[in-house]
Amino acid sequence: MKLSFRWYGKEDAVTLRNIRQIPGMSTIVSAVYDVPVGDVWSRESIADLKRQIENEGMGFEVVESIPVHEDIKLGKRTRDRYIANYCENIRRVAEAGVKCVCYNFMPVFDWTRTELEHVLPDGSTTLAYYQEQVERVDPLKSDNDLTLPGWDASYSREELRQVAAEYQSMTEEGLWENLQYFLERVIPVSVECGINMAIHEDDPCWSIFGLPRIITNEKNLDRFLRLVDVPNNGITLCTGSLGCSGHNDVAAIAAKYAAMGRIHFVHMRNVAVLPRGEGFEERAHLSSCGTLDMYAIMKALYDNRFDGYIRPDHGRMIWGETGRPGYGLYDRALGAVYLNGLWEAIEKGDR
Repeated sequence: MKLSFRWYGKEDAVTLRNIRQIPGMSTIVSAVYDVPVGDVWSRESIADLKRQIENEGMGFEVVESIPVHEDIKLGKRTRDRYIANYCENIRRVAEAGVKCVCYNFMPVFDWTRTELEHVLPDGSTTLAYYQEQVERVDPLKSDNDLTLPGWDASYSREELRQVAAEYQSMTEEGLWENLQYFLERVIPVSVECGINMAIHEDDPCWSIFGLPRIITNEKNLDRFLRLVDVPNNGITLCTGSLGCSGHNDVAAIAAKYAAMGRIHFVHMRNVAVLPRGEGFEERAHLSSCGTLDMYAIMKALYDNRFDGYIRPDHGRMIWGETGRPGYGLYDRALGAVYLNGLWEAIEKGDR
């Protein structure tokens, strides 16, 4: 296991110096954030990111993420240009020593939540998704306030409406076809460069607003891995994205794909799944704080020889901290120490 931590660059309130003080921390997960989606990252920007990280004694081996342009997901005639740029970005981050690229293939909306500061009984605040709140919003109607958390702020209201409308005629099969087209061109480049590509599951792992979503469960992960069946084509196991649905046995999924050598990156977070399909709330990493058995997931990874990158995912805001929701220092640091402790106990118990 290689413990890692996400960092949003110079503008992040959490500094690299903060992060390096977390015991066992070895790798920073970051990206070039000031380039429009679909454009090529400059070598200078990548080198500057690497220099900052290495100056604090950590490695830059994981990129999260190189975003996939909507024209690729929609299968437009312009997609080949964006795929060529994507391949060039893979080459350039590989030149800088990156070993893993996390990405997703979610139409329009990345992660979606309805609240960013839901207050838990202990006074901490967290991210939450309530289905009844989502059902009150329709991105295709002009009289709705298009401001659910997680939506791409680079879109204007009208642009968001237009791109969402373009997906209305697309089926899940159409999205699968466009994903395969993308992978058949990108994965050979990643193999050539020694990069592991790690797709992130859809968050949440079901359709929202009638848009197709396909990276949602074990059956679909099986299909995904068969599209281009080589080791470099793998997954980011996100326990929260899969675990927010009671239909996914996350520990069993972890065991299966770790044994296949197809988990390249892990996002570990705990969620409390609400009854009757009402949604979920993100919680502290400790197993007893949510629905997921974090020990069972970590043991499944260990028992099946997982040796990739793992990071504490979204944290609560605690102890008066303010900043980017889900990405404060304190609770993610607690999560990192907890994961370290679980791994050490499992490892020594095995000996």
